[in-house]
Amino acid sequence: MNQTDDQGNVPAAKPDPLAGGLVLPKIAQIPAGWTFAALVGGLGGGLALAFAAPQALPPVLAVAGPVGDLWLRALQGTIVPLVSALIFTGVFQTVRTASAGGMARRSLGWFIAVLAFSALAALAVPTLLLALVPVPASAAAALRASLGVSVPASVPGVAEYFRSIVPANVIDAAASDHMLPLILFMSLFALATTRLIPAQRDALATLFAALAGAMLVVIGWVLALAPLGVLALGLTVAAKSGPAAVGALAHYIVVVSAAGTVVWLAAYPFAVLVAGLPLRRFARDILPVQVFALSTQSSLASLPAMLGACDRLGVRAATAEFVLPLAVALFRATSPAMNLGVAVYVAHWYGVPLTTGACVSGFVMAILVSLSSVSLPGTISFIASVGPIALAMGVPVAPLALLVAVEVVPDLMRTLGNVTFDVAVTAAVDRHSRD
Repeated sequence: MNQTDDQGNVPAAKPDPLAGGLVLPKIAQIPAGWTFAALVGGLGGGLALAFAAPQALPPVLAVAGPVGDLWLRALQGTIVPLVSALIFTGVFQTVRTASAGGMARRSLGWFIAVLAFSALAALAVPTLLLALVPVPASAAAALRASLGVSVPASVPGVAEYFRSIVPANVIDAAASDHMLPLILFMSLFALATTRLIPAQRDALATLFAALAGAMLVVIGWVLALAPLGVLALGLTVAAKSGPAAVGALAHYIVVVSAAGTVVWLAAYPFAVLVAGLPLRRFARDILPVQVFALSTQSSLASLPAMLGACDRLGVRAATAEFVLPLAVALFRATSPAMNLGVAVYVAHWYGVPLTTGACVSGFVMAILVSLSSVSLPGTISFIASVGPIALAMGVPVAPLALLVAVEVVPDLMRTLGNVTFDVAVTAAVDRHSRD
């Protein structure tokens, strides 16, 4: 990955003007290929030991098991403070952007509408695919046993669900990983901060920006050990579950990528019906942008190509130069579909009931997390985006430590869908601004 992407790399400290004052620190980032190679090595090593030298498994697992568990615990411990800070800065900056004028408000309106559609796609597409081609029962059981994660014994009722949304003690909610009440509190806190006098408002914004930056550094340190942690987890899973683990991961990639594919394809009718562009012309002019985006896996790096596509499509330069940078900073069309899709998949994997309350929680959280995300390294973005959604839905987060290793494949669909919708929404804003 080059520079920053939808899941992108951050090579150096760089202020993000659309991230509520957040200055991204220099983050130690292990290339995604290394983590993927560690997963392949762990799965291959576990299978080889299971079949060729089963007598060697107990001493190997006695080391690999604790190593993988310690790394997983370190990863889980970073989710709550990072997400709290990012939600504050994201909501704070969204409100500031909405006050910037009519074009900014119109852009945000389209962003939120598309993100809502994307979240609905996550609830529909993976559920349909998993009903048609479910996770193999033997593979699901073996993987659950390998990771050793328990699921809730009971499903909360409607009354209990609504009581849980408003925390009696926000500190207790954070300590208990009750993500939805925590996010609601942080969102309201950020909204209240925008009503303060400038000195107090800016002080709080700086505080949470610094907290987010420090947490990014901590997570960078944890994820620098990702190849070792994933190697240990992969070896343990393969040794206990056998070849079923490989098939389950391939199944996961297909299902989650399908949710992103639906969002990407929806950009074409959106360009025709909302932006008023001829289908053939839009498809022709967006193709070079898509090719460039796939080669870089970066929406930010694709910004000049997107500006060129808007020019060929007749979008006014003033509109494109305002909306596209805003879209790159705040709008990731495929994020709700694929982040929420991961949580839906893990719920099916672990047999967690997707109640109406859980789906509503995931839907709201997926949109909030997408608006609150900044351009982060791929592994950090995956954990910071999917983790709070899973916690809000009562879905185990332990499997994310394995799934992050194969994120390099779905990330291609993320980037493709994001740049396509960025251009389509920019054209729509321009059309309606003319009207």
